[in-house]
Amino acid sequence: MPHLTRTTRGAASTEVRIGFGVPGFAHPLVAPVEWAELARPGTPLKWVVLNVANGPGERPDPHCLEAAGRLRNAGVRVLGHLDTMYGARPFGELVSDAHRYLDWYLVDGFRLDRCPSGRAALPEVRRTVTTLRALVDDAHIVLGHGTHPYPGYAETGDELVTFAGPWSDYRWSQVAEWTADHPPERFCHLVHGVPRGHLDEALRIARWQGASTIYFTDRVDGAGAGDPWESMPGYWDDIVSRVGTGVSE
Repeated sequence: MPHLTRTTRGAASTEVRIGFGVPGFAHPLVAPVEWAELARPGTPLKWVVLNVANGPGERPDPHCLEAAGRLRNAGVRVLGHLDTMYGARPFGELVSDAHRYLDWYLVDGFRLDRCPSGRAALPEVRRTVTTLRALVDDAHIVLGHGTHPYPGYAETGDELVTFAGPWSDYRWSQVAEWTADHPPERFCHLVHGVPRGHLDEALRIARWQGASTIYFTDRVDGAGAGDPWESMPGYWDDIVSRVGTGVSE
């Protein structure tokens, strides 16, 4: 485990320019408002994950194609969701899903969800990423560890998700010292259960820890609440106005 410290970045990190990485809403027929909101001008989006059915699904979905097309026409990266199952998913299955995403939805890259974080798994992840980059020109690869991985992963992915979890953990989280060797554009934090009154605090944590991609939501996980990422936070306009150019009613 790398040594952790809360204040590695120092005061300069408060100037980190924040943008959103959206981990994936529910199907566009279930969450049409959410998908429509993402295409509104002025929203500081870095990328949006398209997760049709824990992957690309068995056949092309016209509703997902339309939603992805609107975002890509707006200049937003759309990433395909690939579940690595912490390294248990066969290489061939991942590549097959990647081809479907490219053929059906013209994605700009991929998010490798449940990506392993240990040193031993790095060669296989590197092999997968190298193959994915060969499929897409200028592919954007996000490694969804959800925790600080072995430092070598920073040389493999374009972005690393170094935190994914509840606000109760995030507000006391620490950052690995090795992350200070890389720019904030390389790191992403995904936090659920963030109360509206703590948005400023959550943004300060992201800046102090040197992560320029975030997604905060007041939705919660567990106890029958479903996936906290499937719907938009109740304070979406509020957080957009704090992070970007603002959303007008």
